[in-house]
Amino acid sequence: MGAKVLFFALLSFSAVSAFALDEEDQGLVMNFYKDSCPQAEDIIKEQVKLLYKRHKNTAFSWLRNIFHDCGVQSCDASLLLDSTRRSLSEKETDRSFGLRNFRYIETIKEAVERECPGVVSCADILVLSAREGIVSLGGPYIPLKTGRRDGRRSRADVVEEYLPDHNETISGVLDRFAAMGIDAPGVVALLGAHSVGRTHCVKLVHRLYPEVDPALNPDHVPHMLHKCPDQIPDPKAVQYVRNDRGTPMVLDNNYYRNILDNKGLLIVDHQLAYDKRTRPYVKKMAKSQDYFFKEFSRAITLLSENNPLTGSKGEIRKQCNLANKLH
Repeated sequence: MGAKVLFFALLSFSAVSAFALDEEDQGLVMNFYKDSCPQAEDIIKEQVKLLYKRHKNTAFSWLRNIFHDCGVQSCDASLLLDSTRRSLSEKETDRSFGLRNFRYIETIKEAVERECPGVVSCADILVLSAREGIVSLGGPYIPLKTGRRDGRRSRADVVEEYLPDHNETISGVLDRFAAMGIDAPGVVALLGAHSVGRTHCVKLVHRLYPEVDPALNPDHVPHMLHKCPDQIPDPKAVQYVRNDRGTPMVLDNNYYRNILDNKGLLIVDHQLAYDKRTRPYVKKMAKSQDYFFKEFSRAITLLSENNPLTGSKGEIRKQCNLANKLH
């Protein structure tokens, strides 16, 4: 009899333990903060709107952040960490050239901390600010899960393994995104982010000097040469070309019409329009903004869920640029 009682006691204990474990790590879920910080998503939305009114380029920054953070091993806000004596920040690698506005992520974090100290991760703030930035630019509203926690170390040493470069072959780009579960139409849609913002001359002078790349639309070349007059531009100079001269502040399908017309600034833009694996989707997105938005939303969702830290992994940083001190 005693053995039977013991067996049922153990059974109940393991069921309770399993329930506790599930409660502790439910992974990513919709509205993760509904009990612990019900205002979190509204505060982030409001802050992104306020910042956008004052600094329009913040929306481009939030969109780039999700690529540069979630694309490197994990959506864990490692991108936001400053350099220390022991490790280089991801923000300071070549792949992060042109990234900025990190101080405004701290503005959003401070607003959230005033309402709910120590509850909302920087990783979730990074992802949700990207979502709201997309809306600010006229893009779709994307329902995204939350519950990410913050990593404690920079991944600067592996950034180049994970993030495609602007000169990468289309095969390399497709392979890197496929490793995150993002297929060809998803990649084509994500590169539609090139419909907003600008490209620094450093990234495109090799298509202009010493000879102009014959693949470029000759009608577009004088404008590019005017904007990038130096064969070796100063990386610190404000020398850039807008990615889309027609609607530079709007996330739309104009990008696809431009690249089909050989007006893509980067080699990857040109390859996207002409590679047989991606061209059909480029043509479809050039015709249909709805199709572009549907695929873009799906791909951003997959990117935002790439290998997050959840449950008891990682931490909730007090400041987004610094890992918490371990006591």
